[in-house]
Amino acid sequence: MADIISLFSGCGGLDLGFEQVGDYRTVWANDFNHDACETFRRHFGDVIREGDVEQIDPYNDPTIPNCDLILGGFPCQDFSIIWKQPGLNGDRGNLYKSFLRFVDAKKPLAFVAENVKGILTANSKKAIQQIIEDFQNIEPGYVVIPKLYNFADYGVPEFRERVLIVGIRSDTGFDFNHPSPSHGDGDGLLPYVTVGDAFKGVKDVPHNNEHLRITARTEKVISLIPEGGNFTAIPKDNPYYVKGMISHVYRRVKLDEPSKTIIAQGGGGTWGYHFPENRPLTNRERARIQSFPDDFVFFGNTTEVRRQIGNAVPPVGVNALANALKPLFTGEYERIDLRRRFDELREMSFADRYRLIMQ
Repeated sequence: MADIISLFSGCGGLDLGFEQVGDYRTVWANDFNHDACETFRRHFGDVIREGDVEQIDPYNDPTIPNCDLILGGFPCQDFSIIWKQPGLNGDRGNLYKSFLRFVDAKKPLAFVAENVKGILTANSKKAIQQIIEDFQNIEPGYVVIPKLYNFADYGVPEFRERVLIVGIRSDTGFDFNHPSPSHGDGDGLLPYVTVGDAFKGVKDVPHNNEHLRITARTEKVISLIPEGGNFTAIPKDNPYYVKGMISHVYRRVKLDEPSKTIIAQGGGGTWGYHFPENRPLTNRERARIQSFPDDFVFFGNTTEVRRQIGNAVPPVGVNALANALKPLFTGEYERIDLRRRFDELREMSFADRYRLIMQ
């Protein structure tokens, strides 16, 4: 059994994805949001500490156990491609250093850090380069292997691109490779899981399934947008024309393909919208899109639950990664000279490493 420390845990999507495949358990976690902690506690037990991670000392706090693996999605707003990109210069960009502190203090066999695609271009690509170097420099050295995932390629009914930064402690001799996609249009791949697949039987789920109240005008606006369309489907000379800044505005799902990425917050028609019904998605429908099981209950009001779901890692999307890492914790693998690979990666130009991330 591999013991996990979970940072920036939110409602626990990343932890759930690992625990779903077996042989993993979360023994300590942290988040500052009360409702997210309540959600996490319901599903993982009383292992989460509510509070500011920057005020926690992993070196000297005896209540924080040792672990085999550290997971976490350090706050991504400063790296998001939707909004401005201050990157490491933003108020929250340097919160990844708290992740660094925990890795340095606990020396896990591996870590997995999740973030938005925008981290790859923030600060003219200097942010991801600095983050890789910082993790590499933690003694005894970590082989850091980031990769851009599209979770639809791993069985999630959503086209959701995220960066997973995997670090393997260099003295383990474990030859890690990111898992290959299982779903898609290519030969030998399973078909994508679609929104239609995800929504089967969803109306019968009792939890987090409330309908939002909307105005008659909003209902009319939605009715003018076809399946899979957004606000741009309404002509500018139409009295119901809506001006939008991003493609999420009044975006309706398309039932025969995965959903576009759902987002955690925002007004102005950004909730995500049903088809054929002329209404916003319920939070349970959003949770289905994010691959959460129906018995995963979220705490908080409707807006807060939306935030938890939209910020989460879709658990099914990391099942393959969790399985790929399992041999490291069981010891059932053929050791290689990982220090050599560590040195090779450090000597590789960043342009070459960047190409590997994007493959």
